Amino acid sequence: MPGENLSRDEARERAELLTVDGYEVALDLRSAVGEPAEGDGETGARTFRSLTTIRFRAARAGASTFADLLAPAVTSVTLNGVALDPSAVFDGSRIALDSLAEGENVLVVDARCAYSRTGEGMHRFVDPEDGEVYLYTQYEPADARRVFANFEQPDLKAPYRFEVTAPEGWTVRSNGAEEFHEGEVWRFAETAPISTYITVVVAGPYHCVTDSYTRTLDDGSELEIPLGAMCRKALARHFDADDIFLITKQGLDFFHDHFDYPYPFGKYDQAFVPEYNLGAMENPGCVTFREEYIYRSKVTSASYERRANVILHEMAHMWFGDLVTMQWWDDLWLKESFADFMGTFSMVEATRFTNGWITFANNRKAWAYRADQLPSTHPVTADIRDLEDAKLNFDGITYAKGASVLKQLVAYAGRDAFLEGARRYFKRHAYGNTQLGDLLSVLAETSGRDMTAWSRSWLQTAGVNVLAPEVAYDEEGRIAELAVTQRAAPSHPELRPHRIAVGLYRLTPGGELVRYARAETDVAGERSTVAELAGAEKPDLVLVNDDDLTYCKVRFDEGSLATLRGHLGGITDPLARALCWSALWNMTRDALLPARDFVSLVLAFAGRESDIGVLQMLHSWAESALTHYAAPAWREEGGRLLAEGALRELRLAEPGSQHQLTWARFFASVAGSGADFQLLVGLLDGSAVIEGLEVDQELRWAFLSPLVAHGVAGEAAVDAELARDDTASGKRHQVRCLASRPSAEVKAQAWAAVVESDKLSNALVGATIAGFGRPSQRELLAPYTAAYFEAIERVWDERSIQIGMDVVKGLFPSLQDDPATLTATDAWLTSHPDAAPALRRLVLEARDDLARVLRGQECDAAA
Repeated sequence: MPGENLSRDEARERAELLTVDGYEVALDLRSAVGEPAEGDGETGARTFRSLTTIRFRAARAGASTFADLLAPAVTSVTLNGVALDPSAVFDGSRIALDSLAEGENVLVVDARCAYSRTGEGMHRFVDPEDGEVYLYTQYEPADARRVFANFEQPDLKAPYRFEVTAPEGWTVRSNGAEEFHEGEVWRFAETAPISTYITVVVAGPYHCVTDSYTRTLDDGSELEIPLGAMCRKALARHFDADDIFLITKQGLDFFHDHFDYPYPFGKYDQAFVPEYNLGAMENPGCVTFREEYIYRSKVTSASYERRANVILHEMAHMWFGDLVTMQWWDDLWLKESFADFMGTFSMVEATRFTNGWITFANNRKAWAYRADQLPSTHPVTADIRDLEDAKLNFDGITYAKGASVLKQLVAYAGRDAFLEGARRYFKRHAYGNTQLGDLLSVLAETSGRDMTAWSRSWLQTAGVNVLAPEVAYDEEGRIAELAVTQRAAPSHPELRPHRIAVGLYRLTPGGELVRYARAETDVAGERSTVAELAGAEKPDLVLVNDDDLTYCKVRFDEGSLATLRGHLGGITDPLARALCWSALWNMTRDALLPARDFVSLVLAFAGRESDIGVLQMLHSWAESALTHYAAPAWREEGGRLLAEGALRELRLAEPGSQHQLTWARFFASVAGSGADFQLLVGLLDGSAVIEGLEVDQELRWAFLSPLVAHGVAGEAAVDAELARDDTASGKRHQVRCLASRPSAEVKAQAWAAVVESDKLSNALVGATIAGFGRPSQRELLAPYTAAYFEAIERVWDERSIQIGMDVVKGLFPSLQDDPATLTATDAWLTSHPDAAPALRRLVLEARDDLARVLRGQECDAAA
């Protein structure tokens, strides 16, 4: 990573100097197949030719600047017709440009760029199933420079023309529509002005399906958007393009209904690609997705909901992010928070997934609450000094907290004012770049409210508030006063204005918890009274932030907590139930509720959970409670209780239902006894049967995984399973399982494969890390604490940002959950004050998680 960073100050200075008029990029990708090209052995990487012409204007004659390029070799550089010596002007990441002409300039760069195995730049994947080669690009925040020379910052927008030479028989897609294709050559139409990080090329023998979307606009004209969906040929038999197109058309209807700005980028392709680091990327005209959203085996409706949400999230970016783009990464939230909010908003209102706000409350906000309590928490509008900062800020604050804050804004400013503000924002800033003030000004216009104070509280300060009820009763048992208290962490003491609902619930004779009173109120300061609820009958449960209107952590009064311990499953409203589960999990993480109590609640009530997404989240939380927050002395008993409970619910679940599938997966993940393993073996070989449970390929891997990690099955069983499933997915499962074997030799091999070598692709690095760290193998992993701290700075310096992040986060010794590991972490931080800030941030976050875990274990041990 040395020399690759770009600072905000450098970007600002370059933007003041330059205006970019256009790019012409020609890529020769024929080298992706066959033997590496001549000369690649010298660079150590398979390369392709990248020829780029940039037309730009400079504000001052004689000025100097630089273009960005990460490439093993540069063949030639020409500036305004003058050949420059590549060895003199190219340092491996930048091309020095001196003596610019005032006005028009032309830069031509001919380079050998490297194919990637890390998911950054031009990623190359060889399908183990059929040997076919697939390519795609992924750039955010700044990896377009790995594919072509450019000015890599979001506010130097320009039109692009791409020409790609690819092997005969391949399909090639880019942002623009195909203009010409003959033999190996593909040319694409010039794009509208866009930023470098959202340009794209997808190339390979992809399976393609087409459709179209039509709409009559308000002026009477017809809008037609050609639709495409792509995946690897080996996945074609699983590709449900009809459902993808259905969600796509529903989204296009919704956004055209509400944004009053026609989709501005012509066609709309969606490519599902292998070994993808992200969920998806909003490249205009050609969105890329991780291919795991194509389901090879049976999944629950939560998986289809998640895919729909991602499709709509990326579609919202066509307006928020692509049409109007943040000036610098400080305002990343201007696209990600909006897309996260609009993804759920549009999904609930336009598709079959009408319970999306439950998933948002239970899943997305959990991500935000965790991130907002880390020492690295930051305001939604962050201080992004450079590209390394930017890479780490694609986090729970920028996405989920930002979306939660926008949900609060809709309640504060009104839905109509919010949407009208969006419409004015698009029209005023189309194809331009914006900052926070640009959005606030239009929202102030449409809502008539002062956005400055709201922004200061919600966008420009960090931390999450805690809201709790205080209830006093009169002699007749009615509410004399109900108040809501607000607290903040000492490190982030901001108390914010909240628009909330408070719900009162009571038990029916049948054991249901039903809301009988609700009041909306504004909370400000340390204590706010809810006058409307005075005189109400005594509730069994008081739920602050009912309906999830604001962003906060919720606590319960003692009576409400007692009610939940006995009747949580009786809450009839699924959103209210999800909010209670979320609050209880936050209490567990905050060492206010013993982990064993949370596990007991899951065992008592998860079997009654109707929302499959909430159930899956409960399983994840329960496993985390056992692995991390439970006292070590209770882990064995807790594991037995969870496995017994999971098996009981598996046998009780309706045959063939998604609940049965979910409990089967959970049982496999917590299996720990000889009887558990015997059942898993039987389900794999057919000697055991659970009515309605289809043990398909993905479920086979889920059952085999714990058998291998506990030493019940070995390498031969893994190899046999790979023979059944010799696919890209099967290879990842194989690598993960092999790394999970309980052997010191295996752990050493896995460590070396990830830390000492860069031969594995990003996907296989992730699979190896996932197999390496198994909770049942704490003793085997103990020697790697010291090795971790010895290696991470070197790994960070030598590897790409993405792989560096994967290694630093994934191999942190979190399973060595004792004070000695905390001491070792503190010692590294103390002795490495000058380590890269992004690296220190990752270590600080892991340290905070570990300290939280130790507090939770202390709470649980005292129970």
